[in-house]
Amino acid sequence: MPDVQRDPIVSVILDGAVEVHRALGPGLLESAYQACLVHELLERGLIVERQVAVPVIYKGIRLDCGYRLDLLVNTDIIVEVKSVEKLLPIHDAQVLSYLRLTGARRALLLNFNELSLKRGVRSFLGYGKYVPPDEM
Repeated sequence: MPDVQRDPIVSVILDGAVEVHRALGPGLLESAYQACLVHELLERGLIVERQVAVPVIYKGIRLDCGYRLDLLVNTDIIVEVKSVEKLLPIHDAQVLSYLRLTGARRALLLNFNELSLKRGVRSFLGYGKYVPPDEM
């Protein structure tokens, strides 16, 4: 298991997210934050895929149910972008499901609709382990 406090890619993602939040502030649509974050991460040398299809495997059958990751960074870190009043347990459940369905090693849930982005960051390790923000 990687040391969550020393994950250099997560640090780059969070630095990029902070840059976007400082420039735009809260109150915009998720799509605006997502587009700007993609630009920031590409500028920082990361590989970013947007709106990645997530199939559901049910009894050995691959089903396209319309689920999509907001961002997949360097092929193994999910970034879910939100712009909501507050993060709810359903948002955590969504990210945990994406981790389980994809086998990704990490996920970040970012709520840009906060005065301070730090209050809107949640981090998860593969296999559904939540990591408090002060341990990232």
